[in-house]
Amino acid sequence: MLTVLGIDVSPDLLERWVDWLAPDEQPFFLTKKQAAAWRLDTDDREPTRQDRDTYRIYNVDGQAARTAWLSEAAYGDLPRATRAALVRAQVNYDRGAVPTVRKWAAVVGPEVRQQADGHRFVWWKSLLTDPTTVLPEIVSKDLGPSRHAEVRSWPKHLPRVRELAGTFPGGSGPNCFGTVMAACGVEDAENVWMLREPFEAWLANHTERGGRDDVPGTVFVWRDAASLVQHAALTIGDGWMLHKPSQSWMTPRKIRTVTEVKRATRTAGWRLERHTVMG
Repeated sequence: MLTVLGIDVSPDLLERWVDWLAPDEQPFFLTKKQAAAWRLDTDDREPTRQDRDTYRIYNVDGQAARTAWLSEAAYGDLPRATRAALVRAQVNYDRGAVPTVRKWAAVVGPEVRQQADGHRFVWWKSLLTDPTTVLPEIVSKDLGPSRHAEVRSWPKHLPRVRELAGTFPGGSGPNCFGTVMAACGVEDAENVWMLREPFEAWLANHTERGGRDDVPGTVFVWRDAASLVQHAALTIGDGWMLHKPSQSWMTPRKIRTVTEVKRATRTAGWRLERHTVMG
C-alpha cells in the first residue's frame, strides 16, 4: 500500500489522482488575440472541481478570458513554437500544474525538454506511467504529514474523529468546515463542499463561545477583517487537532498539533476565535 503524508492510498485513489492531475483534456488560458494567433478554438466549458484545484483556476489572471481545452494529441499536433508560447502564457497567467523541466526530467524522462520551451511542461498521462514516482511528491508539497498514528487517546464524545483522521477525500470540494461538522456528528458533512452559511448556522446552534486548547471539542474559527469565516479546525485533546487545509483533492483530513495548525494558518488580517461544542 502506497503511503502519502502518513496516510494509506489505495490503488483506486491513486488512479483517480492520475485522472485529476492529467485529465484527458486540460484547460489552457489565453486572450482572444492569442487564441486567434495560435489558431486555437475556445469554449466556455464548465471545469470540474478537480480542474479548479489542479489548475488553480481561481487564481488565473483575468485578462486570460478564453479557454482552449486540449487533449494530449491535439497539444502534440501544435507547432513546437506554439506549444512553447502557450505554456509560457500559462505560467504568466498563474495557471497551476506547469512544472519545471529541471525538477522533473530525471523522474519522467528527458523528453519533457522537447514538449514546450525546454523550461516548463504540462502533465499528460503518458508521463505518469509510474504515478508512484510523481503523485506522492505533488500531493505532499508544502504539507506536513498527518500524525494520527501518534494519538493515544481519542475523544469518546467526538466518535467520528478517529474515522476521519488520516483520510483523503474522494475528490475536490470537501473542506475544513465539513470536516469539523462531520467530526462532531453531522452526517455526510465530510463529503460536501460546506459553505459558510450552513457552517455558521451549525456553529450558532451547536457551540458556545470560548474554549480551551488542551481539551477535546474546541472549534477554532479564523475570520478575516470582514468577519467572514475562512478556516476551522477541532481540538481532540492532548495538544492535537483535526483539520483539512483546503477544499482540494490533494489535502487530507489530518491530525496535527495545535501549535502546528496555528502556525500553518497564520494569515495577515485573520483573527482566531474559539467555540466549545455543546452536549
